[in-house]
Amino acid sequence: MIRIKVIGRRIEKEMEWHKGMKVKDVIKEMGFNTESAVAKVNGKVVLEDTRINEGDYVEIIPVVSGG
Repeated sequence: MIRIKVIGRRIEKEMEWHKGMKVKDVIKEMGFNTESAVAKVNGKVVLEDTRINEGDYVEIIPVVSGG
């Protein structure tokens, strides 16, 4: 299992981990695309192709834009 938190949305959940899982898979599973959110794994900002390991803590940070 991995733990996931979406910053600013009061969403926290656990997700089943599978071999080869990447950050972009978690972002998509949570309803975001990689252009509208960034992620931290175990407290460090990571790229979307970073592999997720069993027991990791993933924080998704939605990007806010406007004019």
